[in-house]
Amino acid sequence: MDDSSAIREVPMNDVSITLEQTPPEPATHLKSTGSTVSFYNIYYRVKVNSGLPCCRKINVKEILDGVNGIMGPGMNAILGPTGSGKSSLLDILAARKDPSGLKGQVLIDGAPQPPNFKCISGYVVQDDVVMGTLTVRENLQFSAALRLPKSICNAEKNNRIDQVINELGLMKVADSKVGTPFTRGVSGGERKRTNIGMELIIDPSVLFLDEPTTGLDAGTALTVLLLLQRMSRKGKTIIFSIHQPRYSIFKLFGSLTLLANGRLVYHGPSAEALDYFSGIGYTCEPFNNPADFFLDVINGDLFAVMVTLVLGLIVGAIYFGVQDDNAGIQNRAGAIFFLTTNQCFGSLSVIELFIAEKKIFMHEYISGYYRIHAYFIAKLFVDLIPMRALPAITIVTASYFLIGLKLQAGAFFIALLTLAQVSVTAASLGLAIATGQNTTAAATLMITVIFVLMILFSGLLVNLPSVVVWLNWLKYFSIPRYGVTALQVNEFVGLKFCNNSESVSIAKENNHSMNFELIICTGEEFLAKQGIEATEWALWQNHLALAGIMLICFMISFLKLRFMKKTS
Repeated sequence: MDDSSAIREVPMNDVSITLEQTPPEPATHLKSTGSTVSFYNIYYRVKVNSGLPCCRKINVKEILDGVNGIMGPGMNAILGPTGSGKSSLLDILAARKDPSGLKGQVLIDGAPQPPNFKCISGYVVQDDVVMGTLTVRENLQFSAALRLPKSICNAEKNNRIDQVINELGLMKVADSKVGTPFTRGVSGGERKRTNIGMELIIDPSVLFLDEPTTGLDAGTALTVLLLLQRMSRKGKTIIFSIHQPRYSIFKLFGSLTLLANGRLVYHGPSAEALDYFSGIGYTCEPFNNPADFFLDVINGDLFAVMVTLVLGLIVGAIYFGVQDDNAGIQNRAGAIFFLTTNQCFGSLSVIELFIAEKKIFMHEYISGYYRIHAYFIAKLFVDLIPMRALPAITIVTASYFLIGLKLQAGAFFIALLTLAQVSVTAASLGLAIATGQNTTAAATLMITVIFVLMILFSGLLVNLPSVVVWLNWLKYFSIPRYGVTALQVNEFVGLKFCNNSESVSIAKENNHSMNFELIICTGEEFLAKQGIEATEWALWQNHLALAGIMLICFMISFLKLRFMKKTS
């Protein structure tokens, strides 16, 4: 996905200055009502050490890349998958990141962040940091004693503590100890609210929260977010990162910021996000959680329905407009080989399908949720087959006409079918190897070695008729060979590569110095040199072979699930 085209345009009317204007003197305190936080061209990079201790290398990793936005009073959610940069953005807005490697500007109500911004804004960390041996009230007293100005008397501080306790609904547990790993205390939701209360003591106009629902059950998480919403309705600016909220939480958001790989995908009202994504071709299915849908688009297989498209365009540009000459033969064969092998290695992600869900499957199966065949068939039709076939169709559609392959409707759809079948068959082999494995690394190593051997016998890297007899039989187990052969028959039959056949004949008769055995005038001649017959059966026998391999691999996967030890 082109992130620059997917950024939601946000009006800048709330900001009183621009980057070119001279900013006013920095404020030394925040107002009690919500402040507007704006940020421009935020770039954040960190240095990462790599290599052996004797020869360390320092690499630069990009965390955030040109992020812009405005967040005002209300509920401002930063959403994104793991590693998207949402926590880094939150820390930068809260002035809690090391300035080295940081570029850009963060403004508070149009002015630069005051030097003491960390002290006058609230920040709730992901893991609660409260003293478990103290009561809820004592924790709040600790925060009030150290963070409120000395000019405030104890009576006013106690009134503020009582006000926060009432606002957070902690009256019943105010004098109960928070609890430690060794002593029982308040509930998880009450602990989280206590943590929030320690920041509310100073009555900040901006409250930052890093994943406030972490470690909470669904009901408690909703209670905490409803509390934050009530605060935001009183004028507070609430800015928080969150990973995968349920729908009842998502609909509480006012502003939504979506990040993917450190880049801004969407920034604007959460209520308009679905319409925006629908406008660029991504429609959320009915009854689907919008938050899950967004994550699927920017980080899941749909975002990958986009990486494949870009790859297809690149391949099409490299082999653009192949000619009907001997150079065109090489380019056609190279493009076919690349497209086929790409689908094989692109299917390696299927290895994680059953390994990652092994514990879940074992628990649900033992508990009687479903039978094995129901689980297996559902995975094939909902997850495996569509997510392997769609990328193949995408890359063919993007590259076929750019390359200039045979301009016939039948040839195009056969190419679609062939690459889709290669992708699903390769995935079925990966599944057969990975099912029952405990680690992804071992399964990945095994399938990679097998694919490399298969590619050697695909028909391009070595002339198969010249391979010794005692190794030649390995070609019958090569998935890419069947794909390459089918695509070559589909493409080369009927093509002419000698524009002036008379001059070629004269040159042969005169026995010029060139090696005329290398001159190929028809597609059938090229296929013959590869040991391929130019017949209809030579095309479709490859699809039958792929179907047979696929069915055998699926059967192996099912039997592995069926007889896998399901008890510890």
